[in-house]
Amino acid sequence: MELKLMMEKLGAPQTHLGLKSMIKEVDEDFDGKLSFREFLLIFHKAAAGELQEESGLMALAKLSEIDVALEGVRGAKDFFEAKVQALSSASKFEAELKAEQEERKREEEKRRIRQAAFRELKAAFST
Repeated sequence: MELKLMMEKLGAPQTHLGLKSMIKEVDEDFDGKLSFREFLLIFHKAAAGELQEESGLMALAKLSEIDVALEGVRGAKDFFEAKVQALSSASKFEAELKAEQEERKREEEKRRIRQAAFRELKAAFST
């Protein structure tokens, strides 16, 4: 899911099958997930010319804004951690909005229940 979001944010959205294919291309431990080491392997393979030109991974390597050879692994790690932090901040904002909406729904439901109870009491005293 993180890879999907990242590809969308970079302007190169991928299908579910495309994402699976991308992961499979660099998944050294065959766990179906990308570790940080496997993620860096994408850029190593791109620099070595080992990725297919139409590959989603090649698109990712081209879209990245950092030169791992120039910045080094630590610089690349810091860069991508900053990207993840930015995405996670956006997700936190979305979660806060969702929580606020849920709270409004709960308050509205409580108000309806109070109104219904009031109508019942009113009806009891009206007869």
